[in-house]
Amino acid sequence: MPAPAALCAMSEPEKHVERTKHRDVQLPERIAERVEQRVPRSDFDSVDEYVTYVLEEVLERIDAETAEANYDSSDEAEVEDRLEALGYLDE
Repeated sequence: MPAPAALCAMSEPEKHVERTKHRDVQLPERIAERVEQRVPRSDFDSVDEYVTYVLEEVLERIDAETAEANYDSSDEAEVEDRLEALGYLDE
């Protein structure tokens, strides 16, 4: 297995704001190479910016899905009660 490539990540918005703390992340060489090939065809200036953007997007989607999954049965019961009170559901 190829050695992982170490990358520091910094998003596009962070470039224009004050510097934030960074942490090294190791990626498999095959992924690092794919990202390096995409950067020149993108609006990103570096692999770090590209990786940070992709991770932020994925994490945002996961957060949104998790928020939807946290919808519990008490919420559903409340909605059903309201719909019944409005006459949309039979009691």
